[in-house]
Amino acid sequence: MKILFTGGGTAGHINPAIALAQYFRKIEPDSEILYVGAIGGMESRLVPEEGIEFEGITISGFSRKFNLEGFKKNLQTLKNIIIASKESKKILQKFKPDICIGTGGYVCGPVLKVASKMKIPFIIHDSNSYPGITTKLLAGKASKVLVINKQAKKHLQKNLKNIEITGTPVRENIAVCNKAEAKQKLGINNNNPVLLSFGGSLGAKSINEVMIKFIIKHKNDNLNFIHGFGKRGHFVEDELLKNGIDLNNPKYTIKEYIRNMAECLAAADLVICRSGATTLSEIQISKKPSILIPSPNVAENHQYYNAVALAEENAASIIEEKNLSLETLEKEIYKILADNKKIANDYFRNLEKIAITDSCKRIYDISKKIVDERGI
Repeated sequence: MKILFTGGGTAGHINPAIALAQYFRKIEPDSEILYVGAIGGMESRLVPEEGIEFEGITISGFSRKFNLEGFKKNLQTLKNIIIASKESKKILQKFKPDICIGTGGYVCGPVLKVASKMKIPFIIHDSNSYPGITTKLLAGKASKVLVINKQAKKHLQKNLKNIEITGTPVRENIAVCNKAEAKQKLGINNNNPVLLSFGGSLGAKSINEVMIKFIIKHKNDNLNFIHGFGKRGHFVEDELLKNGIDLNNPKYTIKEYIRNMAECLAAADLVICRSGATTLSEIQISKKPSILIPSPNVAENHQYYNAVALAEENAASIIEEKNLSLETLEKEIYKILADNKKIANDYFRNLEKIAITDSCKRIYDISKKIVDERGI
C-alpha cells in the first residue's frame, strides 16, 4: 500500500500517526509511506527522526483572540489555506496514495479536502473524547471516522454511519514493559510506591509548583519520585535543592523530559499528569491509576472531556486546575495509595476493561479493506 499520513501541531496528533506508520511498515515492509505536516511544526522534527519521509506545507492555525493581532493572524491563515491546498494537490499528484490517514490538527484540513476532491479515500482519526473542529468538518466526507471511545462518538453527528471505535495507537513498548525490570533499570531498589508526574514537553507550571511543595513536605515518606518538569520548568530543580532535597538520592528522578516513558509508566504506582489524548491512551494500556489535571488552555477544553471519559468509568481521578493545591493533591494521592489500595485496584480493573490494546491493528485492517474494495 501507499499511505499518506497527515496531522500535527501537538504530540497528541503526531504520535498516533507515527505509531501507525511503524505498524504498517511492520505488517507490510514494502509499503510506501509519506507524512505531510506543517513547515516548522513539531512534526517536521519528530517524523524524520523516526525515519519516515516528510513533506511540509504552508499552513497555520486560527487565532482565538479578538484583537488586531488575532485578525492579522487569521487573515494570514486564510492565505495559507489557499497556498497549502495547492501544495497538497502537487504532493498527492506526485505520491499517488492508495489512502490518506489524518490524525487531527489544522494541517489535516487542506490535505484531506484535496484528497476528497481527487477521489482518494481518506480516514480521519481523533484521539480526543471531544473531537476537534477539523474532525467534525471532514467527518461527512471521510471513508471512516475513527474515535477512541463511546463518549467521543456521542459528540459527532448522530446520523453518521461511518464511525468506528478504535482507541488510539501508542508505542508498542508501552504494553510490554515489565514493572520489576523497569524499576531495576531506573535504579529503584525498594518496594516503596513510585509517583510519576509530568506536564508535557514544555512543562505545566501548576503541576511543577504543586509537586515541589509535595516532594518537600513528604521527603521523609516512603515514596519514590519521577518528575518531568519540561522545557520551562528548570526552577523545579533550584527550588528542591534550596529546600534540602538531595537530587543524587535514587528515590528522586527529576529531569526536563522523560524519554523512557515506557519504563517510567511500568515502574509507577500512581501517575499525576495532564489529560492529553496520547498520555491517557498510554495510561490505559499500562493500566495505571492516575490523578488527571486537565489543562484549561486547550481548544474546546478537550482535556477535561478526556479526563471525564475515564472518571465516568471509575478509572481515574480528576482535579481541575482551579481546585489544585497541595492539600487537594495530598488527599487524592493518599486516598489512592491507602493501605488496602482498593481505589488503585478498582482503577486497574476498570482500565483493563476499557483499554483498547490493538488500535494499530484495527486501523490497519480498516485501511486495508478500504483499499482492497477499490481494487487497487
